[in-house]
Amino acid sequence: MVTFTGLGSLPGTDLAAAARMTFDKVPDLPYLPELPARGPWASMIGRGLGLPAGLPAELSAGEWRLADAPGVDQRRSRATWRDDLDQLEEAAHGYTGRFKVAVTGPWTLAAAVGVAHAGRVLADPGARRDLAQSVAEGVGDLLADLRRRLPGVDLVLQVDEPSLPAVAAGAVPTPGGFFRHRSIDLPELCRALSWVTAEPARRGLTVPTVLHSCARWDGGWPLPSLLYGHSTAAGFDGISVDLDQLVAPDWDALAGAADAGATLYLGCLPTGGDPRPAGVDAVRRRALEALDRIGATDAVSGALVLTPACGLAGWTPAEAARGFDVLARAAAQVEAELA
Repeated sequence: MVTFTGLGSLPGTDLAAAARMTFDKVPDLPYLPELPARGPWASMIGRGLGLPAGLPAELSAGEWRLADAPGVDQRRSRATWRDDLDQLEEAAHGYTGRFKVAVTGPWTLAAAVGVAHAGRVLADPGARRDLAQSVAEGVGDLLADLRRRLPGVDLVLQVDEPSLPAVAAGAVPTPGGFFRHRSIDLPELCRALSWVTAEPARRGLTVPTVLHSCARWDGGWPLPSLLYGHSTAAGFDGISVDLDQLVAPDWDALAGAADAGATLYLGCLPTGGDPRPAGVDAVRRRALEALDRIGATDAVSGALVLTPACGLAGWTPAEAARGFDVLARAAAQVEAELA
């Protein structure tokens, strides 16, 4: 069955309303929405820092930095997580099925968060390791809490890493903007990500994991190193990409991932441009053209998820609701085509 879902951010500041939308409009794979309009503590970086255990941070002059004690905005982020989970528990009462939660990955946090004497966490090997391990521990705590609150739910973990290609390419600017941080080699990238993907199993939880990035990796995504099936791989079960950001080598890599049984999340609903959302025919064509380039057949339909290209925080609630309707119809048509 070809399914569809969203990727995280939605417009507005009302979590209860946003959660109801995901259950109503995305019935096969609803998710915990993120609402960055609530403030910097609810943005990707602020929300990510609200999750790790034991790593205090503060927001100063518009920049997040590791600190000796949690700042007011980090405390707000942690309080927002608790409140969101309370409201989710109410909205999901009686729900059984798959449910997705997204967290900010360690490399995107390392590229954005400052640390004393090194500029960014990215420049300090010890800080990189500590941050990644804290993210992994925080993810484990979150999943265990969700399992307790939602015992009938099959959890799916999405790890957001929009900065991962820039980290690998040595393209992350230093705080002054005049230089670039050194590139991080692929084994270290995968090792840190593997701590996150291995954490559910370490706690006795079976939770499929998907790596999401709507960025471009020049030269192509190294999917064999990021997906499961290799002793040094990051260990993800699926990959989520923006179709407009793929380069030529990515298509062969996605074909190999599909053959290996990975779940493919294809960002086929454009989130920029006009009209918003695009029509059903346009989204269906984009998905089928991508599957044709991958060489996928009906055998992949059970591991295929259609998504927006990126988050929908810049849309109106009405546009987001229509976008989910478009994805629902497009997914049904793609499934019929594959059959």
